Amino acid sequence: MHDATRKLSMAQVLICGAAIVTLSMGIRHGFGLWLQPITQDMGWTRQTFALAMAIQNLSWGLFGIFGGMLADRLGAFRVLIGGAALYAMGLAGMALSPTPLLFSLTTGVLIGAAQAGTTYAIIYGVLGRQIPADKRSWAMGVAAAAGSFGQFLMVPLEGQLILRLGWQEALLVLSAMVILIVPLAFGLREPGFHGSAPIKRTQSVGEAFAEALRYRSFLLLTAGYFVCGFQVVFIGVHMPSYLRDQGLTPQVASYALALIGLFNVFGTYIAGSLGQRIPKRHILAFIYFARAVAITIFLLVPLSPLSVYVFSAVIGALWLSTVPPTNATVAQIFGVQHLSMLSGFVFFSHQIGSFLGVWLGGYLYDRTGSYDIVWYLAIVLGILAGLVNLPVREGAIVRATPQAA
Repeated sequence: MHDATRKLSMAQVLICGAAIVTLSMGIRHGFGLWLQPITQDMGWTRQTFALAMAIQNLSWGLFGIFGGMLADRLGAFRVLIGGAALYAMGLAGMALSPTPLLFSLTTGVLIGAAQAGTTYAIIYGVLGRQIPADKRSWAMGVAAAAGSFGQFLMVPLEGQLILRLGWQEALLVLSAMVILIVPLAFGLREPGFHGSAPIKRTQSVGEAFAEALRYRSFLLLTAGYFVCGFQVVFIGVHMPSYLRDQGLTPQVASYALALIGLFNVFGTYIAGSLGQRIPKRHILAFIYFARAVAITIFLLVPLSPLSVYVFSAVIGALWLSTVPPTNATVAQIFGVQHLSMLSGFVFFSHQIGSFLGVWLGGYLYDRTGSYDIVWYLAIVLGILAGLVNLPVREGAIVRATPQAA
């Protein structure tokens, strides 16, 4: 018999979880650097590339729900192993796909499914189960900061790989690197998820899901997260090309994405830490309002490398800082028995927003020759997201049968 109540050490969980997120998210954040090399070399439109990225985000969100269910039932370890294998295959397929259809299947469906099994929802499920509630928001901030550090670390590396090896060879190198997730996953093998004794649950998946859908605050969080996805993925994928269209060098774009990652290390950590002391709905509302202001100012001032770097620093501090307070609020309301699944559902909304942000960027650019409409949408949606988060209630839901928190 195994001991389902025995915990992993906090240091082990944070180090392994943060390293996995650093690698998985770091690779993802650099995909915008491939837009122009791939479309120019293959003779494809920007919409072709953007559609594959949009499918990737939708695939990530959809598979994230089921990946979360599996992680809640079988443990994160097995899901992480499968996710790493899919990531390696998807990156290789992204490099070698000869047609837009195969490119969408590998870059879109495969990599999206891989990200569902190697990023926040899976890692946050482990953090929720293994770390006490009074340190949970802080720990989620640490993990989110690791994803941001991955962007700071990996994006310049990816730019150099493209420059020195070519875009195809660079993707094959990343395909080999992502296998490092496998040994790191061994550090997240939780007691209680292997052997013969089942995990005791007081709610089924269906009951937990139905309860969440009936709860207004959960729906408000989900709506706000839609906007987060729209904004960050549009900026992450299309800003490099937007800057090059305006006459700035590719190096400016690489440094801009790296600055977003660097400043988000601080932003996500601070958001996670503040979530232990002040209402998380206030943190979320501030982040969305501040993004709208930052984008407005960026579009109004003359474009230069300096204005790009300042904008990147500001938007970076707000980039993934929504992740710790959103997921910590879900855990605070519903407990941790089905945290990965519920986080996956909230994230699915994020990914629908991501789909629209990245696809509309490519579609409207091809139709109008400009990204202006999508920039304006990002501003309006930021204001709306700030408003919908203000009435969120963060207290634990009251049930007829008490649930473990």
